[in-house]
Amino acid sequence: MKTQPKETPINIRAKAFQRDLIDHAASLNSKTRTDFILDAACRAAEESILEQRHFFVDEEKYQAFMQMLEKPLSENEGFKKLMEYKAPWE
Repeated sequence: MKTQPKETPINIRAKAFQRDLIDHAASLNSKTRTDFILDAACRAAEESILEQRHFFVDEEKYQAFMQMLEKPLSENEGFKKLMEYKAPWE
């Protein structure tokens, strides 16, 4: 039985000025080049995924989602609790 490697290599090519720019930014953030690139790439990937306007679910999940959207806010216990909470400046 094969075990999964703990890390998977990602190889990219960059121009010297790009590498230098990344290295400078990484050093300003006390990170290695690898950590800086991975942090930036993962952040961009998460943003890209979150910005998707279309998502696909099965019929059961779709119906549950539609019920949540159609439920009046007054019936939503979490919303009620939020609205009853006094703001710190009040």
